[in-house]
Amino acid sequence: MTTLRRSIDDAARRVIAQRTEALFRSSGALRDGHFVLKSGRHSEAYLEKFQVLQDPEATSELCSFWVGTHVRKDGTADVDLVAGPTTGGVILAFETGRQLGTRAIFAEEVAGDDGPRREFRRGFEIRPGEKVILVDDILTTGGSLLAMIPAVEALGGEIVECLVLVDRSGGLQTLTSPTTGRVYPLRALWALDLPTYEAGVDCPRCAAGEPAVKPGSSGTGLAPA
Repeated sequence: MTTLRRSIDDAARRVIAQRTEALFRSSGALRDGHFVLKSGRHSEAYLEKFQVLQDPEATSELCSFWVGTHVRKDGTADVDLVAGPTTGGVILAFETGRQLGTRAIFAEEVAGDDGPRREFRRGFEIRPGEKVILVDDILTTGGSLLAMIPAVEALGGEIVECLVLVDRSGGLQTLTSPTTGRVYPLRALWALDLPTYEAGVDCPRCAAGEPAVKPGSSGTGLAPA
């Protein structure tokens, strides 16, 4: 029975991954070029998630894949709260929370003594013991979610799992809190293997002299790096 259940689960994950990929490709979100990622590394392809997230129907469908694993048999949610980082995580958190019937909040990036960190502002609260799922769009290094985890822990929230639409990390399955060392499960709808490069070192587009751009940083979606 355990083997059969695992086979069914694996088949379902494959179907979800295929559907997620189809939505990203049909929206034109997968782009070719010379890009500077948020991590500072370069890539020859970029996922412009807002090409998908601008479509409420597609966004709702993607969030439903997460929701299906957090609904009890009686239709109620097994978590109390959904949280995401700005900016794409705001849309995803609120749609996921809407479908689950829970609250949804977001964490903003603020300057800290040791660099940027995430903070819940605008009166957002997490009550001690509340079960929380963290959601985000594209995972490369996990930086946005890793910066959120301490903010949730500091307020006493219990993180159930971290969820992303697309995993570009190369196979991360957990995230470890930088403050407490606690390890949290990480799950993606679609894993996309796109290599990244160190600027000016092993980047083929740098070697070819092609200017790099920072996607999403201007009204056109592309700006010189």
